[in-house]
Amino acid sequence: MYASDVIALAGNPNSGKTTAFNHYTGARQHVGNYPGITVEKKEGTAKLDGKNIILVDLPGTYSLTAYSLEEIVARKVLAEERPGAVIDVLNAGVLNRNLYLSVQLLELGMPIVLALNMMDEAESQGLKVNIKRLEELTGIKCFPCVARNGEGLEPALRAAVELAKETKGKGKPLEISYGTDLDLTLNDMTPLIEENKVLTDFYPARWVALKFLENDTEVIDRAKKANPQITEKLEGMVDKVTKHLKTTMDTYPEALIADYRYGWINSILKNGVIENQEEVFSRTDFSDKIDRVLTHRIVGPVILLLVLYCLYYVTIQIGAYPNDWVSAFFDWLSGLMGDLLENSPGIKSLVCDGIIAGVGGVLGFVPLIMIMFLFISILEDSGYMARVAYMMDRIFRIFGLHGASIMPFIISGGIAGGCAVPGVMATRTLRSPLERLATILTLPFMMCGAKIPVIMLFTSVFFEKHQALYMSLFTVAGWVVALLVALFLRHTIIPGKSTPFVMELPPYRMPVASGVVIHTWERTWQYIKKAGTVILAISILMWASMTYPSPSDEQEAQIHGQIEAIQANTALSDEEKEAQVAELENSDQSSHLANSYAGRLGRSLEPITKYAGFDWQTNIALIGGIMAKEVVLTTMGTAYSLGAVDEDDTTSLKDKVANDPHWNASPANTMAFLVFTLLYSPCFVTLLVIRQETGKWRWTFWSLFFNLGLAFVAAVIVKHLMT
Repeated sequence: MYASDVIALAGNPNSGKTTAFNHYTGARQHVGNYPGITVEKKEGTAKLDGKNIILVDLPGTYSLTAYSLEEIVARKVLAEERPGAVIDVLNAGVLNRNLYLSVQLLELGMPIVLALNMMDEAESQGLKVNIKRLEELTGIKCFPCVARNGEGLEPALRAAVELAKETKGKGKPLEISYGTDLDLTLNDMTPLIEENKVLTDFYPARWVALKFLENDTEVIDRAKKANPQITEKLEGMVDKVTKHLKTTMDTYPEALIADYRYGWINSILKNGVIENQEEVFSRTDFSDKIDRVLTHRIVGPVILLLVLYCLYYVTIQIGAYPNDWVSAFFDWLSGLMGDLLENSPGIKSLVCDGIIAGVGGVLGFVPLIMIMFLFISILEDSGYMARVAYMMDRIFRIFGLHGASIMPFIISGGIAGGCAVPGVMATRTLRSPLERLATILTLPFMMCGAKIPVIMLFTSVFFEKHQALYMSLFTVAGWVVALLVALFLRHTIIPGKSTPFVMELPPYRMPVASGVVIHTWERTWQYIKKAGTVILAISILMWASMTYPSPSDEQEAQIHGQIEAIQANTALSDEEKEAQVAELENSDQSSHLANSYAGRLGRSLEPITKYAGFDWQTNIALIGGIMAKEVVLTTMGTAYSLGAVDEDDTTSLKDKVANDPHWNASPANTMAFLVFTLLYSPCFVTLLVIRQETGKWRWTFWSLFFNLGLAFVAAVIVKHLMT
């Protein structure tokens, strides 16, 4: 229950909060203790336009985490007595420290007004605060004040009373990113807290989750009394991420949360709020020195492109050898199983052509994927990824996206190797529904980990000397298309103003070796697990669709008769007989594949897709890719195995692609295929997550059909430009 005529005063000790309270209330105040504790309780009344406004002077605190009685009392008053709004009194000379409490008030969902006290002292020290810029970046009304003479206090109170009436004492809780590990845990904990109403009568669900991560004993004890079973589950989630952070980054959730909060604050102050920031931040630390170069307006983006190119170059150079070893293993395994299952043609085809050829085509890229994930983990754990977001904000504004959209883009594969599923979920931190929707609909254009094997295979075959360059260009192309589509969306079907950007910049850290290894393995294992589950199932499904319906007994008898006729022809040498039989069998397999269920579907689309240079076999692979992009290679592996000239041939998929007339006849076919693969429909799981996050099927279908249409048009253009 809130009261619009009750305003709370909050602030750090020595911020001038009590001085402001005394000026507002004069002799109209009374002092006592909160029931059962020896913490001072002050209440009073202030006159505003002839009306009495009740003011509550909260105990001075640095945060709202239960480290002291004062902090427990402050948040209890805010959450349970629910004043209409809060005037947060800050020492203008040390905004970076005082704003830490402001962040937590916002996370609690309190409507607040900022009173920047001691402005006269700050200005005498040469400090200049851009109040308008601070309001723009935070969305909070800010007032320069001098509490000891009352300057600026009345406008702050008036704004607080108006805010209380407008919001009815309940603002939208601030949600900032705390890094991938904690964000994913918060995303799991928050719905569980909401569904089971764990303290949600007083606190936002995400705030409760944060208190669990901060090991706030007071909140945890209350949650245990309210719902012990759910509390046990929540504590299990916290234990898991705590151990993970300790192992990977040698830190704890409380420290990481504090880092990101201060990063959020400093990004505001350095974004035009403190106009003479060189003087204010005179104690330049190691991170600041590095940032002068890495986030420089011109040098920074150049370094980013070099990092991207080096990532691909080193991955390709180092990964070539283990990649060949893995491919050779699957070739050997296919030959071995073929010999063992020689007397069971149906099972042999399933195992060799369906499972080994399909899944092996994906797993063959595990060494390359692992090396790429290794370097990406180093970039993330060092703090460089956050700087990438900071630099890209200037560009994102032009295209109608929010600066915070960058992290979902990066997670989705902005620096190759991500996944659109967690990327879509990461958009929850965006405040604007329009910017969030635009971000969700453009994330699938990124170079996700599923597209990398496909593009890497074809670039290694046809652009071997410049493979790293082409991989980099495809990654950049994904960004360019995403931004152009975002610009189109924001000026047509989801128009609206862009909101100001605030980005937390965590301090640079030397990556912990164990953390890099674990992060690399976790992502690689997800890739492997997907190949062993989803990809395996789809491989079998695609094999079945390319195998059935089976040839009739009459057709088989006809082929056998032709083979016998060749072998009985005494005019032919043994070598000639073997070559003709192999050619006949291959022709039979190709004819069978063309008349299978998958072949019929592929051929039915060929009159349209031929304009992009796709034959019916390519159509089959791309259709499978809608289920999961890795299936493009899986299907190709199966198709090439079914169509092999020699059943004992174990030539790798790479060599088969290189020798296939459709691909080596024209680079235009290859380039059009790669452009289409980069841009077309997101995978099935991503489509479901888009439905879940937007709440509407129409955006799911938009992402499916718009992306398909855009990819096809782009492929046709590329095909004809290169022909």
